[in-house]
Amino acid sequence: MRLFWLLTVSFVMMIGGQVMSLAAEIPTETPEQHNARMKWWREARFGMFIHWGLYAVPAGHWNGKADRGAGEWIMNDMHIPVQDYEKLAKQFNPTKFDAKQWVQIAKNAGMKYIVITSKHHDGFDMYDSKVSDYTIVKATPFHRDPMKELAEACKEAGITFCFYHSIMDWHHPDAQSIGYPNYNNAPHNPNFQRYVENYLKPQVKELLTNYGPIGIMWFDGEWIKDWTPQNGEDMYAWCRSIQPNVIVNNRVGKARAGMNGMNKGNGAVGDYGTPEQEIPATGFPGVDWESCMTMNDTWGYKTDDHHWKSAPTILHMLIDCASKGGNFLLNVGPTAEGLIPGASVERLAEVGKWMQTNGESIYDTQASPFAKLPFGQCTQKPGKLYLQVFHWPAAEKLVVPIGNNVTKAYLLADRDKPLETSHENRGVVVSVPTTAPDAVSSVVVLEIEGKPQVIQ
Repeated sequence: MRLFWLLTVSFVMMIGGQVMSLAAEIPTETPEQHNARMKWWREARFGMFIHWGLYAVPAGHWNGKADRGAGEWIMNDMHIPVQDYEKLAKQFNPTKFDAKQWVQIAKNAGMKYIVITSKHHDGFDMYDSKVSDYTIVKATPFHRDPMKELAEACKEAGITFCFYHSIMDWHHPDAQSIGYPNYNNAPHNPNFQRYVENYLKPQVKELLTNYGPIGIMWFDGEWIKDWTPQNGEDMYAWCRSIQPNVIVNNRVGKARAGMNGMNKGNGAVGDYGTPEQEIPATGFPGVDWESCMTMNDTWGYKTDDHHWKSAPTILHMLIDCASKGGNFLLNVGPTAEGLIPGASVERLAEVGKWMQTNGESIYDTQASPFAKLPFGQCTQKPGKLYLQVFHWPAAEKLVVPIGNNVTKAYLLADRDKPLETSHENRGVVVSVPTTAPDAVSSVVVLEIEGKPQVIQ
């Protein structure tokens, strides 16, 4: 794919008494080129998020006290000094880690891509970095690169492999954190740009060079004071210069409006928005977005977090995202031994059973043409409406407010048995069986002529 490098943003920074020029070249694409780059992601709709790191060792507890925050934030929440947190590396030996098993769990659930933490805010690298000794390969008894193993397993299984990488770093002396009791709100670090140029960017280059084609660079931690809009533009350009087809989320920039995840104001850069722990009420027509969600209350593993969402709840969230034109990135937090918790595995298996029958109504679909439906939700493809029926009609009649001619109607659970349809003033009436084929969501397909003509 040919790229056009049109915009250059230059600025000067002082680092250690030396003046340094940083130039960001923003790649501009034609709409056709952009759509081609985003195609696989828009078709996928469903991915696995993996938060895994040193924080799995304390698993939500420090010095006999429980951390009330998220598992991966324990270093900040419990004000753990860097030198004490570093000692966790000697205890981290995930001998039960099996890359093929993890990938198979994702694939069986119907997930099409995996995004895993190469480095979270604690600064510990979960891969073999040449610019750091604070890595799973060099600092732990494990001495293996799980990212390399996962990249190979994903390639073999046909899953797109992606990286999460934190901009914020609570460990690096040139980053914003060092020596401050609350790492997240640390004051300005005059050496921050040196950290960016000599550490952060080289690490991103490693990730985009040593692990094959990467689907997404999923950045986070951009809210810190020292990260600027120019840094965001430069990092976006850096990623695309190494792998032109890589997709970069909007957290590389400075415009994200909190947990809402969408851009607001200046500093916008990146390919899609990232709502966190929420699904937008109406979606964002014409804008790419992805809701990331935990299965319980935390991203990283915590031994005492048993507040699990049910499989039906997870499925309804997936359907909700797809019906609004978005993706769903569902998290698992593996243990320090290298195991995905059993509760997560069980729920993903249930989701996978539904997807085996009904995945067609999720993959490569577009947002519903309806503002609201009394029985559930809807996704669509050209010439097809997928009616996600949560509330099965007692009268065995499903009313769909469209004026189109219906050429065929059937259940995804029983494709060979056509359903009868008729037209009334209020729309198309579909005759359905007495009992729903699936208690969570039964999918009725309407093949129609032309674009949906919604009756208001």
